[in-house]
Amino acid sequence: MIGAITNDFDSTRPNVARMYDYYLGGKDHYAADRACAEEVIRHAPQARDIALANRAFLGRAVRFLAGEAGIGQFLDIGAGLPTRDNVHEVAQRVNPASRVVYVDNDPVVLIHARALLATDAQTRAIAGDVRKPSDILTHPDMHALLDSSKPVAVLLVAVLHFIPDDQEPYAAVRTLVDAMAPGSYLVVSHAEQTPELQGAAKRYERANAPAVLRSVAEIRGFFEGLELVDPGLVNVRRWRPEVADPWQDPNVPFFGAVGVKP
Repeated sequence: MIGAITNDFDSTRPNVARMYDYYLGGKDHYAADRACAEEVIRHAPQARDIALANRAFLGRAVRFLAGEAGIGQFLDIGAGLPTRDNVHEVAQRVNPASRVVYVDNDPVVLIHARALLATDAQTRAIAGDVRKPSDILTHPDMHALLDSSKPVAVLLVAVLHFIPDDQEPYAAVRTLVDAMAPGSYLVVSHAEQTPELQGAAKRYERANAPAVLRSVAEIRGFFEGLELVDPGLVNVRRWRPEVADPWQDPNVPFFGAVGVKP
């Protein structure tokens, strides 16, 4: 259970972005985050493994987009705290001209991101919330770096499972997709609704965002109107794996896909 939907700074309340950082072995977390994350791990021992698998999926998807797909523009919504192999670093290793806009609504995430990006003219971090896609799409700093008339990759990685249905996540994704130029891509990864994750999901009730598990069919609904890139919507470890690690469980309860707008 990971992701980066966040609110105002409060070190005493578990924060999903900082908990994700803890799963990944980072240093940007507080006692409340660590305690809640450990409760999640007790209920779902795969939690750290899921976070690492999701991060690896993000890297493979970005390499595919910057390389084979020829995408040079990335909009990473719910980017979370910077860590190793951030989107702009992965994309620019493939295509040095790649431009990336990171979006998050956590002030601590934005401070870290802006400090990291201070010397990179091809990358920016802006305040925004996936639940308010129109605000992101009209943000002047987004338009200053990305050309919306050309294909862009929109990344919603480990974010949508923190948006309850009554906050209309499908409508938010539809607004983003409708604004994308033909040939653009959408990347989504999402926690699967399984008995194993039910107990872990409940731990997020005291965090700054609830965890919403969805079935594979419900996750596929975010790609309505898009053509899925091979191999389609699959377990994140099975999406174009680059190295086979026999010791890894390929069946982490986390699904991801890349879709292209016709």
